[in-house]
Amino acid sequence: MFEAAYWIQKLGLLAHPEGGFFKETYRSEGSLVLIDDGLEKSRHYATGIYFLMETGNFSAFHRIKSDELWHFYAGDPLEVFFIDHSGILQRHLLGQNPENGETLQALVPYNVWFASRPLKTGKYSLVGCTVSPGFDFEDFEMAKRDALTHEFPIHQVIIEELTRE
Repeated sequence: MFEAAYWIQKLGLLAHPEGGFFKETYRSEGSLVLIDDGLEKSRHYATGIYFLMETGNFSAFHRIKSDELWHFYAGDPLEVFFIDHSGILQRHLLGQNPENGETLQALVPYNVWFASRPLKTGKYSLVGCTVSPGFDFEDFEMAKRDALTHEFPIHQVIIEELTRE
């Protein structure tokens, strides 16, 4: 297995604002117009990225206004958590060993709070994310620990572990 530094260099990954490293690999040429809060917004049909997270780091709880399909590529399993539209905490384990409950893909639905981290027993996880309609930073919202805990007090422990402020 390659080290994280190999993938960061080989794929040209850059620091990601919510933790880890990424590189956009796809942005469709076509776009569509969405109505959001009464405003028209243009979004590409889909976008894709590589995303690498080293153990000890995490992608903090955040949400976007599109579905996000995660794909496992290399390294160690990655936990992906989200609080679904009913307030229930969901956990997907991305990896390549179905005998351990790992899956190669996981869907995070639109507009839910989600976060991720490699398992503590590993070194890093290299995954990909496909977003449709395509990702735009205008649709990105970082969670505030106090507000998210107030909204979902039953999930306080994981919220404290996977938020930065």
